[in-house]
Amino acid sequence: WFWIISIVGLIWNGMGAMNYLAQTTMSDETKAAYTAEQLAIVEATPAWVTAAFALAVWGGVLGCIALLLRKKWAKPVLLVSLIGILGQMIHGWFMTNSVEAFGTVMGIVIPVFVILIGIGLYLFAKSGIRKGWLT
Repeated sequence: WFWIISIVGLIWNGMGAMNYLAQTTMSDETKAAYTAEQLAIVEATPAWVTAAFALAVWGGVLGCIALLLRKKWAKPVLLVSLIGILGQMIHGWFMTNSVEAFGTVMGIVIPVFVILIGIGLYLFAKSGIRKGWLT
């Protein structure tokens, strides 16, 4: 199950990285799929939130690669990823009206799920060190 969690974590974070790239290189066609309210939120995203998003996804990818390589440095890298996740979600929940604009699933359910996965991967790496799986 160590390998399953590590591979699924890498796939999950890879999807997040694809989402990051899609959001930071958004085409006019993609923008047209948003409501005016949603697009206003996306376009007003501060640079620090985009940086937090980058840390979250690229840290997650790198952290899961470290898990697959059975390296201890997975833990601090996954912690950086978790901090990025939390920064991004705090902005979305408390500094914008994203829950109203994007709805309950996109505004609450998915972000909570992302946070739980981030916590889970960090704790998994921490446990892996304690159990001697990661060196």
